[in-house]
Amino acid sequence: MNRLFFVFLVFFAISLVQSCVTTKKSIKRKDPLIGKIINTKTNKAMGFESLIKNLSLYDVIYLSEKHDNPEHHHIQERVIRELIEQGLTPTLGFEFFSMEDTPDLLNFVDSGKVVHSEKIEKIIEADLRKKLRWDSQSDKMWNYYYSLLKIAKKGNLPVAGIDLPETLKKRITRKGKKGISSLEKEQVFTTPLSDESYKDYMFSIFKSVHCGMGNKKMQSRLYDTWVARNDKMALSITRLYKHRKGPIVVIIGGGHTEYGLGVIDRVEKIDKTIKQVNITLKEIGVSPSDLLEYVLPLELEGYNKVPPADYLWFTQRVSYADPCEEFKKSLQKMKKKSDKL
Repeated sequence: MNRLFFVFLVFFAISLVQSCVTTKKSIKRKDPLIGKIINTKTNKAMGFESLIKNLSLYDVIYLSEKHDNPEHHHIQERVIRELIEQGLTPTLGFEFFSMEDTPDLLNFVDSGKVVHSEKIEKIIEADLRKKLRWDSQSDKMWNYYYSLLKIAKKGNLPVAGIDLPETLKKRITRKGKKGISSLEKEQVFTTPLSDESYKDYMFSIFKSVHCGMGNKKMQSRLYDTWVARNDKMALSITRLYKHRKGPIVVIIGGGHTEYGLGVIDRVEKIDKTIKQVNITLKEIGVSPSDLLEYVLPLELEGYNKVPPADYLWFTQRVSYADPCEEFKKSLQKMKKKSDKL
């Protein structure tokens, strides 16, 4: 594989590690699972009130999303509002912001203590967006998370970023953990993770996400970034736990929590006393599937055999298009250009 082609794969990988690929919308299909909340211990549907009652028993509540699905963010808002209605003071932790962003997030929450005009509110929003380096992101994606931040501001809720700084994530993806400087390595918290079975599993995920492309060098760098991010987010969550006023609600991509791996597994390694629960906001499959197909546990050597999440809340898909088709077209264009060089 020539260098230009490899560079394309690395940069494409960075976008996948940090967010998700959005695809063009297509015709929606009906599915009897849409709107249902499934307790995977019983595989039975349950009501929203029962879910909230169960969640109040936990220290950390993961609302695991597909980043570009608007319904997932509406559900997150609904859960957070209901927790507040129940007299709780949740702390909101965001994957999409770094721990270093936390003072800016808290300044924004503090701004809610004073009533401002609509014009001033827009200035405050623009200032926050710029400080968080989201001014170059789409308005649509920004509004998903800003809506949650506004709930925090109104309720004077503690908020925090939990991920690594954006630039450091990119550095690890481009250079690998061994390739970054010693000073940068000091910023990367590490928990013991020697299981080759998990590494092999994640390599298979990366290969699938890249539509069958299995470049080992790229996968290794992706894995370094993935592990570093999970470790950092787990450390951030345990720190929030020490200062909590109520449950910690974590807004995070589903890949970081699936099957109790990733962040959930790392939190447990740091502090086994923390009670965690994962609600995965789950898009229905491209093709109709039986519930049992969604709740099949993962069999991975060295890990407990568990379903994908404690609760699955099913929603419509954002798209039924195949992202690999667009990826393949991009690869073909890149290959043609490189062949001419």
